[in-house]
Amino acid sequence: MKWKGKGLLILLFMAILGGYALLNTTNEAESKELADGTKIKFRTKEDQLEIYKNESWSPFLVKGVNIGATLPGYFPGQQPIKKEDYLRWFNMIQEMGANTIRIYTIHNPVFYQALVEYNQKNIDDPLYFMQGIWSPVNLLSEKNDAWSPEVTKQFKEEISHAIGAVSGEITLPAEPGKASGEYTADASSYLVAWHIGTEWDPEMVVNTNKVHLDDPLFQGNVFKTTREASPFESWLAELMNHLAKKEEEQGWQHPITFTNWVTTDPLEHPDEPLQMEDIVSVDATNIQRTKGEAGYFASFHAYPYYPDFLRYTDKYDDVKNDKGQIDTYKGYLRELKNYHKEMPIMITEFGVPSSRGNAHIGPLDRNQGGHTESEQGKHNADMLQHIYQENYAGAVVFTWQDEWFKRTWNTMALEDPSRRPFWYNNLSPEMSYGLLGMYPHKHNDLTIDGSLEDWNKLEEEEIQKLSPSLADFKVTNDEGFIYVAGRIPKDFDPGENTFYLGIHTLSGGIKNPDFLQDKTLDEGLEMVVRLGKENESEVLIAPSYDFHQRMYVNAPKSDKTESMHPWKLAVSRKLEFPDSTVELPFEEVPAGQMERASSSTDSQADWAVQGEIIEMRIPWSLLGFADPSSKQVVSYGTKERGDTEMPREEIEGIRFIPWIVDHRSQTVEGLENESEPISVTDFPLYTWDNWQEVEYDEQLKQSYYMMQDAFKSVD
Repeated sequence: MKWKGKGLLILLFMAILGGYALLNTTNEAESKELADGTKIKFRTKEDQLEIYKNESWSPFLVKGVNIGATLPGYFPGQQPIKKEDYLRWFNMIQEMGANTIRIYTIHNPVFYQALVEYNQKNIDDPLYFMQGIWSPVNLLSEKNDAWSPEVTKQFKEEISHAIGAVSGEITLPAEPGKASGEYTADASSYLVAWHIGTEWDPEMVVNTNKVHLDDPLFQGNVFKTTREASPFESWLAELMNHLAKKEEEQGWQHPITFTNWVTTDPLEHPDEPLQMEDIVSVDATNIQRTKGEAGYFASFHAYPYYPDFLRYTDKYDDVKNDKGQIDTYKGYLRELKNYHKEMPIMITEFGVPSSRGNAHIGPLDRNQGGHTESEQGKHNADMLQHIYQENYAGAVVFTWQDEWFKRTWNTMALEDPSRRPFWYNNLSPEMSYGLLGMYPHKHNDLTIDGSLEDWNKLEEEEIQKLSPSLADFKVTNDEGFIYVAGRIPKDFDPGENTFYLGIHTLSGGIKNPDFLQDKTLDEGLEMVVRLGKENESEVLIAPSYDFHQRMYVNAPKSDKTESMHPWKLAVSRKLEFPDSTVELPFEEVPAGQMERASSSTDSQADWAVQGEIIEMRIPWSLLGFADPSSKQVVSYGTKERGDTEMPREEIEGIRFIPWIVDHRSQTVEGLENESEPISVTDFPLYTWDNWQEVEYDEQLKQSYYMMQDAFKSVD
């Protein structure tokens, strides 16, 4: 199914339309009215949640999925998701077996309208939600002090706005980066809990505690702190107290939690190499709710690959999974649950992405990327089972839809940050955590199978025909890939021949790579696509252009200037004293492999051959593009100390130089009649129109169906 993103047009159209009619909410979910007149639907009891249904309380296990606020082609503050999108997604989410969705911030009014409308049609089995309240992260970073009056004021305003949005009793003015409009749908009876804040910067927490060490601890009439509480925890208690009082004015009580993550958990991790990952704790047990029946619980974002102590610790050597393997993620969950044994605790983010790129190594292959869709599903299902087995009150997988605007630490320097949502970089794991894939728009149009039949279905203007000396090629592109297909002079056998496709975009590169035998180009190549035996099919990068070598002084060096380098991604920087407790080496993984259709799964095929037909798709990212939508590539300039991005340059297009090397004779086929040196500019230029609109294919991943089985197996 194809969808199109059109920048700010939809947002402006929504602003013109203004508010929406008040929805009929007479069929709201059953709730209990307390003696003081407030209503309650969910509450905490001992270490679990309960739901009021059929005039009684019963256990409620949160089986959830996080939903972001955006679509391809947009930054999250633009909030382009329409009512029909939400309604379609809600049905798929419930079909997956989830009972709860979590949103991180206030969404536009259509979210709450869609949820109420959906649930009115499913009154006996509604879909519930957790409402996040976003921290003033920029102000927190600027002030480096949570108790700053400006920070607290802004956070409390956001709390009031969130209560108004959920209850359908507020109109929010248009403000860049935030939801706005007239909120008329009352979704209060479908709210499981309030989820305030974001992952806390440990340096900010440390500074807050230092600056306010002698301040009195907060003691409110709903939330209070224990004697052991830190100033930062005291600040959280005040915010939650403010929230509870404000929503009581709306006639409701709901459970409340605050966001936390492994970096600021209350446990000690002596095997953690990076000091900043275990320097301070934020402890939910130091805060108590003293008034109301709805209660309070702890929640954590917990991934299996970060921080690094999960790789190096022996603390959990006695914790085994169902396969008998030492499982540090399961061990961590057990220790965290035991610490919070007097209160409910949920894991409200967990998961791994399905992406070509990898950003971190985790135990048991639970890496931050480098997974097929089925591998993603397997790991996510395993983690869900661990969370359930350790008796948590809920688990919320990250995430529902792929998010193209996201950045990843080891690819962000290679991208234009202002253009990130306009293309799909499958080297960046953060873009691909979704169970609902948001794929470039030719994902279902072109199957990499060595057949040209599907190419014939494309519009003529979508294809550019190139005729270098080797063969005639067809070339097209979408938001994620360049596609190349052609009929070469004879049947291609990877056991006897290797196919090469040289890529020239800039002035520079390598003019005589060793697999050109004794031939030389008059201009250099930045990349070469090599297709042959399974272990040699990959995209290679010129030594002088190699980003990896240029960005990381600790990356292993090669002195072979005539050889193309394999594409690499860093997965860990070198750690040295005094920033770390131990010394750890620089780590890297390959990233340029081209998977052949006959040996790949989950639509991961990058190339295929049938007789004389050879077909491939090449990720823009592997060709050096910082933004294909504006034809920007990473240039040869030097990344200066302190720069966060590699230098970029706008190009006219790409020149493709194809040839074949016969293994037996070691001769080059396809460049026989070319001049010496071979003129690169004699080869046709492939170019395309810049784009401001994004099309994409929305499609459930294989991991969705695996999580469907996993959710339905959890009682």
